[in-house]
Amino acid sequence: MRISFDLDDVLFVDPNMFETEPPLPFPFNRIFVERLRKGTVRLIHELQDEGFEVWVYTSSFRSERYIRSLFARYGVRFTQIVNRDRHLREVQRQNSQTLPQKMPGFYRISLHIDDEDVIHQNGLIYGFRTYKVCDPDDEWVEKVLAEARRIRRLEEENGL
Repeated sequence: MRISFDLDDVLFVDPNMFETEPPLPFPFNRIFVERLRKGTVRLIHELQDEGFEVWVYTSSFRSERYIRSLFARYGVRFTQIVNRDRHLREVQRQNSQTLPQKMPGFYRISLHIDDEDVIHQNGLIYGFRTYKVCDPDDEWVEKVLAEARRIRRLEEENGL
């Protein structure tokens, strides 16, 4: 089963508003200015240990190399990364109708974690599952794990 995460305000957060993972040491803290939400590393490792493919699906233009490099400093590897460039190239393509900024179903992603209401509304319209994470929440890791497990059970029961 594939699960994807948005970056901004989900995995990357403002350290003035959220607890964060320890900052990277110098000079990496100057190259990678984003701060990871506390629990991100444990969550991704637990999902992977349970057999989930973990992806990033972001509407930002950060390069795949940048994202992989930043997370590698924390010992995290992703199965795939879909940034805005890849989305436009593979999903939007030559389509004359403007599609939503994220279409997890196109990549057979079973669950997408995001903070934006519009993504959740698009999930209802276009038939992909989302889970909203936005506010500071000490239990966010457990909630995402529970939702991922719930969706996996649903897919197994339905033979997907």
